[in-house]
Amino acid sequence: MMIQDLSKIEETIIESSAWGNIKEFMGQHVDFGNDISISIFDVLIVITVIFITTLILRLVLRIITRNLPPDDKGKFNVVFGYFRWLIYLVILLVTLNTVGINITAVFAASAALLIGIGLALQTLFQDIISGVFILVDQTVHVGDIIEIDGKVGRVEEIKLRTTRAVTIDNKVLVIPNHLYLENSLYNWTQNGTTTRENVEVGVAYGSDVQLVKKLLLQAARTHPDVISSPEPTVVFTNFGDSSLDFKLVFTLADSFKAQFPKSDIRFEIDKLFRENNVSIPFPQRDIHIIQKPK
Repeated sequence: MMIQDLSKIEETIIESSAWGNIKEFMGQHVDFGNDISISIFDVLIVITVIFITTLILRLVLRIITRNLPPDDKGKFNVVFGYFRWLIYLVILLVTLNTVGINITAVFAASAALLIGIGLALQTLFQDIISGVFILVDQTVHVGDIIEIDGKVGRVEEIKLRTTRAVTIDNKVLVIPNHLYLENSLYNWTQNGTTTRENVEVGVAYGSDVQLVKKLLLQAARTHPDVISSPEPTVVFTNFGDSSLDFKLVFTLADSFKAQFPKSDIRFEIDKLFRENNVSIPFPQRDIHIIQKPK
């Protein structure tokens, strides 16, 4: 019995000695200068936190990109890769501070550098963040016709920093993505490829308004690019200073080149008005000259 007790005590001493050696090994510090010191145990904690962060980031990435098209998913993965390293850096610094490592010296030494880099890359990050928003909420797609800051173009390519569009004049329009955050964006084709267009015209007072309506509808219906459903319509908009004002409203399948069918319809309106003696007045003013008695 005594021998067994001695054996247990010996095993306990050995285990305690081994655990003590492990604790001593884990507690060894490595000094980096006079202000920064880190132990092996601290390194293990940092590795564990980074591993858990990696698992969380993968889960978040999978949730965000599950409904994105393959092309957009690839672009988002690239952007997410950049932000992932930023998150790792923040987690690393917070973890080091939590385990008791003095990182004030690190911040003090890099503060000026970080401020300079931040100012230099401010616009770049705005563009990238805006690009992420475009990919996630699907505000703009390739092929959409957009209008932003008074410029109209058909979207050809959406990149992380810029969106490339082609204007009606076949000029390439490069739009920095941060403009989407600073300006109102008009997506002409968000609800479909067809759009409602209009042509305005004024006729002289005394004209037969029913005849005018008939001729305007005829000009729209005979054009091959005008869609029959919904049907064109005419709106009597106003009694103007010099004319009766009308608006011819119609639907086009390709609004990107709307200026050409609208021009054709104006030519046709002018022709029909001439044939039916409907005049388009020009602004007139009556000038009364008052002579002072001599």
